[in-house]
Amino acid sequence: MLFLKRYGWLFIIPILIFLIIFQQKDDQQTVVQESKSPESAANKENGDVEASTQKMIVDVKGEVVKPGIYELNAGLRVNDAIDLAGGMTEQADQTSVNLAQKIQDEMVILVTSLATESEAQSEESATETTGKVRINQATLEEMQALPGIGPSKAEAIIKHREENGLFKKAEDLLGVSGIGEKTLENMIDTIQVP
Repeated sequence: MLFLKRYGWLFIIPILIFLIIFQQKDDQQTVVQESKSPESAANKENGDVEASTQKMIVDVKGEVVKPGIYELNAGLRVNDAIDLAGGMTEQADQTSVNLAQKIQDEMVILVTSLATESEAQSEESATETTGKVRINQATLEEMQALPGIGPSKAEAIIKHREENGLFKKAEDLLGVSGIGEKTLENMIDTIQVP
């Protein structure tokens, strides 16, 4: 007994230290829980999950290795969609798309071809050098510049082209009302069909 009276207080000190530490941890957890209400934490967590899991459907076309429809996460860029489609082909015009643009749902990503642009330029230059009227693309005014074609025949040619499709050969013009063999013969050297 004498031992307990003399050294008993030494047992109380570790118990008090343990209780003080335990109480401080409990107070810290209460403060943290009060600053983050369960509702706001749940809403923030749901918003983050929704933003990261929201899917965007995009249509990648043109000069890519695997054109098609792809599903991507929100926040990705056009570059990511093109990478998913296998990347651009060698004929792709890399300036035809903005690779840094963020994707949007139902977006169409069209990578054009360098060959298409050069073909279009060569067609334009061929028309300019030949001086012929391209009958499938000509406007009303351009049609009227043809020999034997006035406003009414020019309108008839355009109407026939719109209703029946493009002319495949010069003789198809004989199907247009008001154009006979003599009229076709007069303008055959000044028109270009396809």
